[in-house]
Amino acid sequence: MDLLRELDGPVRILDIGGTQSFWDLMTTGEPMEAEITLLNIEHQRVTSKKFISAAGDARDLPQFGNGSFDVVFSNSVIEHVGSYDDQRRMANEVMRIGKRYFVQTPNKRFPVEPHFLFPFFQYLPVAVRAQLVHRFDVGWYKRIPSIDDARNEVRSIQLLTRKKFAALFPGATIYSEKLFGLTKSFVAYEGWRA
Repeated sequence: MDLLRELDGPVRILDIGGTQSFWDLMTTGEPMEAEITLLNIEHQRVTSKKFISAAGDARDLPQFGNGSFDVVFSNSVIEHVGSYDDQRRMANEVMRIGKRYFVQTPNKRFPVEPHFLFPFFQYLPVAVRAQLVHRFDVGWYKRIPSIDDARNEVRSIQLLTRKKFAALFPGATIYSEKLFGLTKSFVAYEGWRA
């Protein structure tokens, strides 16, 4: 919000993976003039003229021209788009369509995996992770009855280290978010005055 306050309105924001409820909470009491496009795999319900729902794939956004948005924002999405090549494709699109960007992702090296809320879950073999998710409720996930679906789900989350994340956004400032002195996540941002 501090970075957004630096911008004169109206500000065009693309939120990749976003929801209206997130922005309603974040902007409560904020006198921010903004048009916020919420991009998700499927359209989201919006109840305010300030929001636009768009459907698309963060790795390929031909519907948006270069520099279409004042800010591209994404919170904990890039780890869900697929392989490192897929993550690079998303990063390239973020940098192409945004005059500025702010992208957050969990730190792979944080001791507790943030999706499954299980210590060092990200380091277990895929087969072990899939069996755990197949047999038990784990973190935010309810038990997945199909072992194939469980395997696909655990494979779908590709956490990033600081080095790999920074390589996706060359020239960006990388901010480390801390919890109890440990880096829980990273933010790459660029385009604001230094």
